Amino acid sequence: MEILEKLSAAGQAVWFDYIKRSFTESGKLGELVDMGVRGVTSNPSIFEKAIAGSDDYDQAVRALVDSGVTDAEAIYEALALEDIGRAADILKPVYQSTGGADGYVSLEVSPHLAADTDKTILEAERLFAELGKENVMIKVPATPAGIPAIEELIAKGININVTLIFSLDQYRAVAEAYVKGLERLLSGGGNPAKVASVASVFVSRIDSSVDKALGEKGDTTMQGKIAVDNSRIIYKAFRSTFSSIRWFELAAAGARVQRPLWASTGTKNPDYPDTLYVDTLIGPDTVNTMPPATLDSFLDHGVVEKRITEDLDGALERRQALKTLGINLDDITDKLLTEGVKAFEDAFDALIAAVEEKVRSIKGD
Repeated sequence: MEILEKLSAAGQAVWFDYIKRSFTESGKLGELVDMGVRGVTSNPSIFEKAIAGSDDYDQAVRALVDSGVTDAEAIYEALALEDIGRAADILKPVYQSTGGADGYVSLEVSPHLAADTDKTILEAERLFAELGKENVMIKVPATPAGIPAIEELIAKGININVTLIFSLDQYRAVAEAYVKGLERLLSGGGNPAKVASVASVFVSRIDSSVDKALGEKGDTTMQGKIAVDNSRIIYKAFRSTFSSIRWFELAAAGARVQRPLWASTGTKNPDYPDTLYVDTLIGPDTVNTMPPATLDSFLDHGVVEKRITEDLDGALERRQALKTLGINLDDITDKLLTEGVKAFEDAFDALIAAVEEKVRSIKGD
């Protein structure tokens, strides 16, 4: 059995954290799907690298400019919608064969809307409607303004990939928003079986920050462990939420669990195994979205074992030990959320600036 088949048998789906026009047009995405990849995710950073860092889109940009479209954000959106739509078509057989469990492609709302609930709702609705594909998810960040937007969008029957989750409290708020949204959808006569969502928990960035704090305290024994611990504790909360009587009433109406999706799973510390954030987080009802290098490493030497519930007592003990050392994990995760939104804003702005430069070049300005 191939490794991705083994992973699927263990209950985890692989989604590919990458998109680029030449990648879909060349058939490479289709090859990965044939190998067992079951979804695609994108974000402003990925699109910035794809559009600004290649000539894949120059012809399409020229065609848009020639047709009278010169606004950079409108051009970006047209390019992104086309890419997401093509990827969704390639993944449609996965969506159909899994009964709507997998086969999704994710597109993010503008990161500049992360603090605006109403505008997030409007943009997510618009993007979902313009794509017009049932196997698309709209990414909404788990910011204080994003949480109520998630509930509202789920209640409207829109598939949501909740992004930038770092803490247990964030996760609990996201899961509650999902359940409330489904309850509203059902009470309004909607069909919860037609809605899907994932909760994207960012992993490696936690180790990067906590390891630094531990180093400053002169304690290296917990370095490289807290990110996995955090994910395992969140998974325990997931199991609790989606095994309650309240949930079973929704499940009886066809509702799907909101799977945890492990994101930011590329290993940033070269001293750690390059599949650290894959091998340790395998278990039922989960997704791992892997960037290209991580997927290559996992295909080469990954190990498939159900380890997501491993050493929970140790995880809780280490969390307490951080407090004893004076390291506040909540402060760290709050900062990571702020930094995550800012990083996506910066990538989005760089992308728009690159598109503006392409437009100027085409117009000869």
